[in-house]
Amino acid sequence: MIVNTAAYHFVPVADAEALAATLLERAQARELRGTLLVAGEGINLFLAGSRDGIDAFYAELKADARFAAMRVKYSYSHMQPFARLKAKVKPEIISFRRDDGQPLDYPRAPSVAPATLQRWLRQGHDDDGRRVVMLDTRNVQEFEHGTFAGALTLPIARFTDLPQALEPHRADLADATVVSFCTGGIRCEKAALWMRNDGMDNVLQLDGGILGYFEEVGGEGYEGRCFVFDERVALDPQLRPLVDDEAA
Repeated sequence: MIVNTAAYHFVPVADAEALAATLLERAQARELRGTLLVAGEGINLFLAGSRDGIDAFYAELKADARFAAMRVKYSYSHMQPFARLKAKVKPEIISFRRDDGQPLDYPRAPSVAPATLQRWLRQGHDDDGRRVVMLDTRNVQEFEHGTFAGALTLPIARFTDLPQALEPHRADLADATVVSFCTGGIRCEKAALWMRNDGMDNVLQLDGGILGYFEEVGGEGYEGRCFVFDERVALDPQLRPLVDDEAA
């Protein structure tokens, strides 16, 4: 089986070009494919390959104190979902272009663990009795494959569109506990931070995103699959690919 991984970590990176080159060399040596994104604010990785290759890559990466606490999310497939390996240095590891939504500049927004969210969704409110609104920070292409039941979805094509698209809904969300979520946690981390800095102190982020939720508690409360940006197309709550042609 091919081991598929998704991981990100916000941490100051002064040597982005050098780090990208090093990570590319290590991934090539272990015959991994996928994308390595590096910026001054951290790294964002999507890598797939053999178990030995994946384990060796992340063991070496986590030996760097900057990335020791990075969480890696795993899933499995018969096919290699990436055509090649590439590394990019970018201004942000996920483009948001908001000064008030940059994780290195502010404390991390409060989060909710998957097991706690599962309980809230079952009981219909949070532990303080407030209604819970799930806020999907992904784009239309993604949530068409699936989202949390009753989630607020926004008609956006890219993450940078979120602030404007959210504006008409802000008053309706004032009495709720809003849980921001995305695929793996990176967008909902920036979105929750920006919203709290913009006066919405009732916002939490789903720790680990949808994939983390699937990994820890399954798909309770979620309808459909989670879109992923590779040849698997989408994963079900058991982290099984929609497309998994071994010959590919």
